[in-house]
Amino acid sequence: MNKSNDVIYGINGPVVTLKNSRSFSMMEMVFVGKEHLVGEVIGITENLTTIQVYEETTGLFPGEPVEGTGSPMNVTLGPGILDNIFDGIERPLKAIQEQSGSFISRGSNVSALDQKRLWAVTLTVHEGDPVKGGSIYATLPETAIIEHRCMVPPNLSGTITKVMPNGQYHADDTIAELTDEKGTVHSLTLCQRWPIRTPRPVASRLPTNIPLITGQRVIDTLFPIGKGGTAAIPGGFGTGKTMTQHQLAKWCDADIIVYVGCGERGNEMSQVLDEFSSLMDPKSGRPMTDRTVLIANTSNMPVAAREASIYTGITLAEYYRDMGYHVAIMADSTSRWAEALREISGRLEEMPAEEGFPAYLPSRLSEFYERAGLTENLNNSNGSVTIIGAVSPQGSDFSEPVTQNTKRFTRCFWALDKALAYARHYPAINWTQSYSEYFTDLDPWYTKELGEDFVKYRKRISRILQEENQLMEIVKLIGSDVLPDDQKLVIEIARVIRVGFLQQNAFHKDDTFVPLPKQKRMMEAILYLYDKAKQLVAASVPISSVIETGLLDKLVKMKYDIPNDNPALFDAYLSEIDQKLAQIVSA
Repeated sequence: MNKSNDVIYGINGPVVTLKNSRSFSMMEMVFVGKEHLVGEVIGITENLTTIQVYEETTGLFPGEPVEGTGSPMNVTLGPGILDNIFDGIERPLKAIQEQSGSFISRGSNVSALDQKRLWAVTLTVHEGDPVKGGSIYATLPETAIIEHRCMVPPNLSGTITKVMPNGQYHADDTIAELTDEKGTVHSLTLCQRWPIRTPRPVASRLPTNIPLITGQRVIDTLFPIGKGGTAAIPGGFGTGKTMTQHQLAKWCDADIIVYVGCGERGNEMSQVLDEFSSLMDPKSGRPMTDRTVLIANTSNMPVAAREASIYTGITLAEYYRDMGYHVAIMADSTSRWAEALREISGRLEEMPAEEGFPAYLPSRLSEFYERAGLTENLNNSNGSVTIIGAVSPQGSDFSEPVTQNTKRFTRCFWALDKALAYARHYPAINWTQSYSEYFTDLDPWYTKELGEDFVKYRKRISRILQEENQLMEIVKLIGSDVLPDDQKLVIEIARVIRVGFLQQNAFHKDDTFVPLPKQKRMMEAILYLYDKAKQLVAASVPISSVIETGLLDKLVKMKYDIPNDNPALFDAYLSEIDQKLAQIVSA
């Protein structure tokens, strides 16, 4: 290797080139310049080596040295990831702030995990035990609610030849030794490293047949997602993408949340930090940060690191999946990530495809979303990674390339509507544009846990909303007065569904999260009134008489009036419906 040629030849934004170098391999992690800026080799020809730099390149000049690491771009996996906030290449922002103040200095050499912190480690193996990739050899309490399970790296197997006693250890202390078949001794510490662009291996992929319960009625009932599934949340500016992801992160029944702020505004990430640090986890009564990791790569950070942040987040998620946890990763937003691809592609002078995005945009999106799944892990545990990616199409144009290509690789599409958002209808998920392809997989679970009625109610609710959508086309043309009473009833019941069922109040204690049994009883009450009123209308009772009973408005408010822990109160609602409608008949 001719080290004298390992110097910068050209600089174009985050793209750096070297001439006549033979020292580096494809995708190798390198240190660029005298300040040791982190970079990655993305192209090699006979004459030029191309590197994308994950830090600001201002001040670099030709002739500065470039040093290789001999390994691909990777992250450190171990205790201390949770309750932490990293940038796009897993540098801990809290530690960087303590070292260099409120602004990230270039070339910050800070360990991803706190090397000074001691962990109470319990060894779970003994000398002579055979182990393989994924085997758990130690456990420790990472937070008050999450047990960290130290696993043998997937590419190692052999026999445990040395075990340290239980006690307090640092992250890089050797707590056991493994001897492989060749006689090589490997030290096992509390952490390991893994390349971010390589999916962690699993024993097998399982069918996605368990729903991710979110407590959001429009999602759980109409457009559910399974654990290990993929979903896209497309919407224009101000439609509530980030707010929806915040709600899902707070309330979904995943064990661990990985939140990736990819190219978003800094004040939004500050809001996430403030909210998550003050929010109590409803399941454990502990702070939400005890089961959350945040990756912040805001819009003013280097664009190349934005591209890496998505892979960093999914690698952390896969690590906890391998321990047997259900992990949900929120990517906000994949459009900013695609824009980073476009900018780097432009600087590399690659041939642009639609709207300037690189031709490999679809393959990069598929690589990301394909890393989701419900899996049987190498240690025989089951875990999942659920990916929920926000998409920010310019001008709410869902025909643009990122949205269209994302639809190809996700099975859930929660389309946010600007008109609903501006009408203060949250979540602003449009029920005519959205869809879920998980019904076939999840309906057996819903039927087993909630009975056959839940699926039947959902289908009827969807049918009423579709019928209302068709009727509103007529109303726009000639007004509602000319409609027969049975169609006016459909419009009235659809209003109850929209306002009383699909719309939720994130600031109300009983409406911010709604358990599935209450969701079922709410649908039951709405459809019960619809069926009874339909009988009256068929018997020539005017729809105005049904409206005057106040039952429709009462059902709109039932989400507030009936506590989540007392669904039996719905029986009184059904009795009141019978009583008031009977009075109409007797009158």
